[in-house]
Amino acid sequence: MRKLLLVLALIGFYACSETAPNTEAQTQDVEAVVETVSMNYYGDTIETTGALTPEAFLAEMEGKDSLYTTLQATINETCKVKGCWMTVDMGNGEEMRVRFKDYGFFVPKEGVNGMNVIMEGFAFTDTLSVDYLKHLAEDAEKSPEEIAAITEPEISMNFEAVGVVITE
Repeated sequence: MRKLLLVLALIGFYACSETAPNTEAQTQDVEAVVETVSMNYYGDTIETTGALTPEAFLAEMEGKDSLYTTLQATINETCKVKGCWMTVDMGNGEEMRVRFKDYGFFVPKEGVNGMNVIMEGFAFTDTLSVDYLKHLAEDAEKSPEEIAAITEPEISMNFEAVGVVITE
């Protein structure tokens, strides 16, 4: 909604100017403003260039226990209670859970599924306990039956982000 209002304001500004605007320059200016507005930072400000794709990340992670990196992926789901975690699509039919360093920041609880995310931090393999998995399922507002079906710990790839950028 903010982007739409900003674009409309810019168009109105250019329409009211006394000289005829350069249409090509106007389009570039509006696109630059929309590009700036559509990047939302959470946590530390991070460098977004050079982020690995999920495929490149998985290749880089091969044979390692952990890796400090910048990764670009698609958000599958966020915590519906606080926005204190999210899962991202790893492009291989699996997803990776992302938590935020020292519980120091959160992402939106809704409206970002399917959006692009760039995150910097540590990737690592971890064993998640049954209690923790049930807690996560409660955060995701899973049914009591789905929560009760969690009976085994899970060994999975995880990420502790120091900063996150969500773009459309």
